[in-house]
Amino acid sequence: MVAIVDGGSTKCDWVILDDFKKVFMKTETIGFNPNNIGAELIVPEIEKNINLSAVKNSITKVFFYGSGCGIPENCATIERELAKFFIKADVVAKEDLMAAAYAAYTGKPAIVCILGTGSNSCYFDGQNLKIKLPSLGFLIGDEGSGSSIGKQLVRRFFMLKLPKDLHTEFEETYHLTIEDALKNMYHTSRPNAYLANFNKFVVERKDHPYFQQMVFEEMKNFFEYQVLPYEESQDAEINFIGSIAYYYEDTLRSAAAELNLNVGKIVQKPIESLVNYHIKYIL
Repeated sequence: MVAIVDGGSTKCDWVILDDFKKVFMKTETIGFNPNNIGAELIVPEIEKNINLSAVKNSITKVFFYGSGCGIPENCATIERELAKFFIKADVVAKEDLMAAAYAAYTGKPAIVCILGTGSNSCYFDGQNLKIKLPSLGFLIGDEGSGSSIGKQLVRRFFMLKLPKDLHTEFEETYHLTIEDALKNMYHTSRPNAYLANFNKFVVERKDHPYFQQMVFEEMKNFFEYQVLPYEESQDAEINFIGSIAYYYEDTLRSAAAELNLNVGKIVQKPIESLVNYHIKYIL
């Protein structure tokens, strides 16, 4: 059996293929971004999944594509920890941009972007991946991402910048204190996922003029920092992977249009396209 994993910062989507390349099982775990979770927590979290535990000795190959895996040391961490659980498997970890490139490929070169809990970009010509920009993480990067939008919302709430109606609704929804916010941002293992969770509030009110403008500014920041530096940006199609791109598609396309950029394909969850790519080209 083969495991193919799309590993985000918030959650991982797992697909297990049988020996005939047919889908045997689909399941989820929390995200395993090595920048945000201790290596010692990875195996215990997988062990909580009874479906994976039931087939772990039948898995002979694991393809893991994860956020935070653009650094060789982080790939090595993931490979080492997964090998402790899948003791009969050959484990290969690669960065999530590779999965995005595979999932968003339409047969022609394109700029491929991730807009989920975090954000990232690359240029993929069908064979080669070009990464011109580093991933700076949620503290000083991740423009346009779920964690960035969540950060904006929480900051504006506490600094009394939200319109009165949104401020009241946020207060009644979360009853959030500054003590709880700081604790979750500075003293937990996954602060980026914590901030990204506040997107639910924005998505449910995304037609509110205040949020339309706030998200529009975030999307413009994303394009300016993570797309425009590519010399191909004015000519190539720009394809997106991730829930944030999916939920804010209209605003994303509006921001792109203002910068004369061409947004093409938007895929909310890349796992199915990623699995199809493996079946067709890799396995």
